[in-house]
Amino acid sequence: MADATPAAHPAEHVHHHSPARDRQRRVLWAVLAANAVYLVVEVVGGIAFNSLALLADGAHMASDVIALVVALLALTLMERPATDRHSFGLRRAEVLGAQFNGVVLIGISVLIVVEAVMRIGSPDQVRGAGVMAVAGVGLLVNLGCALALARAEGHSLNMHGAFLHMAADAAGSLAALLAGFAAWAWGADRVDPVASIAIALLVGWSAWGLLRDTTNVLLEGTPRGIEPDAVRAALQADPEVEAVHHVHLWSLASDEPSLSAHVVLRGDVTLHQAQERGEELKEMLADRFGILHSTIELECHACDDPKPSHDTDPLSGAGGATRAGA
Repeated sequence: MADATPAAHPAEHVHHHSPARDRQRRVLWAVLAANAVYLVVEVVGGIAFNSLALLADGAHMASDVIALVVALLALTLMERPATDRHSFGLRRAEVLGAQFNGVVLIGISVLIVVEAVMRIGSPDQVRGAGVMAVAGVGLLVNLGCALALARAEGHSLNMHGAFLHMAADAAGSLAALLAGFAAWAWGADRVDPVASIAIALLVGWSAWGLLRDTTNVLLEGTPRGIEPDAVRAALQADPEVEAVHHVHLWSLASDEPSLSAHVVLRGDVTLHQAQERGEELKEMLADRFGILHSTIELECHACDDPKPSHDTDPLSGAGGATRAGA
């Protein structure tokens, strides 16, 4: 049998400092700076105007700053070269960073709900005009940051986690803006803690999806958007392929789907012909499914257990010939 993957260090198939990741880093730094400045504004405004909605969104904003620092750290770790100890480098650092962000988001959501429930029974007076001013600025900042992250996100769960933080903050700023308007127009102070609960539920829902996706990567689950049956059918459709088995799909990182498979070729082929066929199959997988990391073990017959010959003496080994594996 022949392995279609050339004998090379795994790190040779990993491209560092790609233009996409350079752009992601620049966007993350810009978003981090904007969020750090607005965090101070929102906390001061929440205290000054007695708004739990602003403070809740400020707490989420604080988690955003942490999340963005983690995302930048993960992006840096991803680009470290491979070593003998980590033969693929630290490609999954971004998945761990995204999972950390999901856990932090859920924890903050719970704290916000608890505080909001306590305030509904005896709401504090909210200074609606000030809340609207701060929340309005926050809405513009968060929408701008979310748009920048969405454009640079690609298929990275790390960037998606940062985007979810910004999108949830934009929704939180909108809720705080509506709560401020209700307090200013009608004196409806209870709208503020109710809006805080709505923010917390939205944040928690986004965090749950992020945890689901990162856990799928860590458990070697099939990458989202790739159907195993479709991959098998594409390999089997090649006229020189007789059978396909032992197909495994997983993600090396959130935006790097990987595959290993055994492919039985038709007829008798040389090692050179098998390698050429394997390279063509790998190019097809990259073009059709975006699978850039694939290992295809090529075979000239199915991997059945060899049946012992009845004419062979088990002690001397003399007798009928046995078929050697290819």
